Amino acid sequence: MDKDRVAGTAQDYAGRVESTVGDIAGDTTTQASGRVREAAGTAQNLYGQAKDAARDAADTAAGYARQAYENSGDSFREGSQALAKRVQENPLGSMLIAGAIGFALALLMTRPARRPRRYYG
Repeated sequence: MDKDRVAGTAQDYAGRVESTVGDIAGDTTTQASGRVREAAGTAQNLYGQAKDAARDAADTAAGYARQAYENSGDSFREGSQALAKRVQENPLGSMLIAGAIGFALALLMTRPARRPRRYYG
């Protein structure tokens, strides 16, 4: 719990007591002062709640990021193992796919550069 929440709650209750004393005594100045203190305490309490919520959200996001980072190595390892298993199950198909990818890359790399067209006006 944030210190602003504690201080705001205390100020809110003090303001309520002060405005009640002003009501009983019939003193409008004390009533107004108590209501102002109560409003300030409520605002400070809400500010503390917002800070707590932001802190909780940041902690949750950091936890998710940490967990994703820790699990990324497992996912990569599992993917590599699945790929190796597929290659072992079907070596000829894997060779054909690798050859096709190599051929496509060779075509892309040996292609002449495109020249911009010249327009004669």
